[in-house]
Amino acid sequence: MNPFLDITLRSLAVYGFMILGLRIFGKNQLSQLNAGDIILLLLISNAVQNAMVGQDTSLQGGLVAALVLFLTNFGLKKLIFKNSKIKDLIEAEPIILVKDGILDKNALNKSEITIDELEESVREHGVENISEVKLAILEVDGNISIVSFDKNNQTNFTRHKKKKNIRRKL
Repeated sequence: MNPFLDITLRSLAVYGFMILGLRIFGKNQLSQLNAGDIILLLLISNAVQNAMVGQDTSLQGGLVAALVLFLTNFGLKKLIFKNSKIKDLIEAEPIILVKDGILDKNALNKSEITIDELEESVREHGVENISEVKLAILEVDGNISIVSFDKNNQTNFTRHKKKKNIRRKL
């Protein structure tokens, strides 16, 4: 078999496995990385490197593997955009955790988010307690978006990203 075709097939298999793994282990893992998660990511990347390139440790082999991953990711994003069935298969739906100050414990359990984690996220958005939250949503990317009421009963939306706190009024 052609070595570049071998690398291409191996890279596609690893990419598919990683998509499946992220789908199985949940979206809340994406944005809430701790030290153990970072170590796991580094170890996984090291473990799958040989699975993708096999014995070919040349520059060309690495570039082919990287190109296949970029193209596959680009193609998958295009497919997700155009086909809702594929999107539903690969991406989970956003989950409403709080609505009008009322906590949905079933949604928290399904998302494997503790009340302490949700309260921390609410505070990170500048809201004192859950009763002041109009809407809290666990987004597809693993972040929690918060829509709250301020003292003048205006709606405020914030979305917490790692190391950034974007705040805007609706």
